[in-house]
Amino acid sequence: MKLQMIGGGKMAEALLGGLIERGWAAADEVHVVEPSPERRSALVAAHPGLSVGESPVATTDALIAVKPGVVAAVLPALAHAGVRRVLSIAAGVRTVAIEAGLPSGAVVVRCMPNTPALVGKGAAAIAAGRAATEVDMEWAAGILAAVGTVATVSEPDLDAVTGVSGSGPAYVFHLAEALTAAGIAEGLTADTADALTRQTLLGAATLLSESGEDPAVLRTNVTSPGGTTAAGLAVFADADFVALVGRVVKAAADRSRELGG
Repeated sequence: MKLQMIGGGKMAEALLGGLIERGWAAADEVHVVEPSPERRSALVAAHPGLSVGESPVATTDALIAVKPGVVAAVLPALAHAGVRRVLSIAAGVRTVAIEAGLPSGAVVVRCMPNTPALVGKGAAAIAAGRAATEVDMEWAAGILAAVGTVATVSEPDLDAVTGVSGSGPAYVFHLAEALTAAGIAEGLTADTADALTRQTLLGAATLLSESGEDPAVLRTNVTSPGGTTAAGLAVFADADFVALVGRVVKAAADRSRELGG
């Protein structure tokens, strides 16, 4: 086995699919530990040849993809299985906490991914534990690159990453809800408002990504003095939109710090 995944949820399956599609591993080179029989069956149906079970198998490398509160409970089984290197996507669980439950010298790399990984457009950041080397960081980045981009940060910065990109998709989805509702309030049908909102966000994100321009430049380019966009942006300015976003990100980052103890 090249890798075993502890937890077979949506994020783990997104990574699994990306690794198989990119040729990082074949389905039969990955073992997934998943307690739900229904979920195990679904994973095997989607990825024929995949090894699944309720317990870890003997292997060196593991991905922890369970809820934060479950991490401590799975570490003894990983240690018994001989796991010596771990990539954890469990939010808020510090590397030292994971290292404490594994054999001395075990490598831990911590990651904050986000849900666009489900469509291969994820943004992840990784941070090294005490024993992680450059080779280990390249290994972790190679796994996450199967479903998006990867940045390397210090572990304390993962709380800020959580506030920006980890929770960020929810902010965008909330904006989509608000734009759709506003369009309906202005007389559009629900279907039309929904379709226009989805395509506008997709188009704007693609332009931002592919143009390489500063977001402020792109905003200025579409804003004619005295025009409709200027009128809309003036409302944002009156509400101190920039400060509001800052408070949103800080709240999420602070909560990440609290969860990590």
